[in-house]
Amino acid sequence: MRIRFWGVRGSLPSPQVPAQIQDNIRSILEQLTAKDIENPEARERFLQGLPPWLFGTIGGNTSCVSLEWDDPGQLIVFDAGSGIRELGLALAGVQPPITSYHIFFSHFHWDHLMGLPFFNPAYDPSVELTFYSPKPNLEAALTGQMTSPYFPVTMDAMGGTKRFYILSGPQTVAKAPWEIRVSYKKMRHPGDSYSYQVNDGKHRFIYATDVELSAEDFFENEENASFFKDADVAVIDSQYTLQDAIEKYNWGHSSFRAAADFAAHWGIKHLVLFHHEPTYTDREVYNILQSARWYTEQMQFGITLTLATEGLELIL
Repeated sequence: MRIRFWGVRGSLPSPQVPAQIQDNIRSILEQLTAKDIENPEARERFLQGLPPWLFGTIGGNTSCVSLEWDDPGQLIVFDAGSGIRELGLALAGVQPPITSYHIFFSHFHWDHLMGLPFFNPAYDPSVELTFYSPKPNLEAALTGQMTSPYFPVTMDAMGGTKRFYILSGPQTVAKAPWEIRVSYKKMRHPGDSYSYQVNDGKHRFIYATDVELSAEDFFENEENASFFKDADVAVIDSQYTLQDAIEKYNWGHSSFRAAADFAAHWGIKHLVLFHHEPTYTDREVYNILQSARWYTEQMQFGITLTLATEGLELIL
């Protein structure tokens, strides 16, 4: 499995504003010395030595994560936030082309479907799109945002073949020799949100955004264990600092510490911090990663931690 991140922010798109970019440039210049610009090699060393929040960006697009396997003609996509536009642009001209998209929705809050009207492959008549959700209003939710006065183009303009599939149990997306099985689980979030587990027979990947982890998620029952236990990689909502999580109780999102405790409890090998708070700067989000690493080391959890950023790729 190849997992790629196209949108990692929560709630609404949050691009860097000019003042933030200017502050970053000032910080870089303050560290620069004559030796750092002596030759191309020195300049490259200097740039590579900068903290990631200065040399690069987390990205401002909302939730979209893709998953590929050994069948180059198919792609699984989790959520259609503004990041799905970037996915569509990246696939332009890719050979062999992807002709079948399996798009799973965690829920229908706007930041998780707002990019769908701008997903270029959907307008290609040779493409097949299958939309999945356990919620029975799947088709109405997607078509409703593409109607007047919200959007000038209706979903009928999408030339690709469209199917709307209401999940009622595990779904086999691809059959032998690449059997890909997707399961789901309802999580705690206003209006409900669903996490997904992908199992290819060798590895298990979990996408669990927009969840406020609670004691029930730690219960040692069969449902929780079969879904979470010993997963290889889990992308988990880690939107808040601990203080903000306390102040925003019942808002439907988790702190990095709750996500780390959860991953350690269920033996998850690799935790990806995801759905970053839109008001946090890149530096503040990287501070969360640093705090999470310190916490997991002190607690001797033994899990790998990664910060979700646009363009990140993970291989299983």
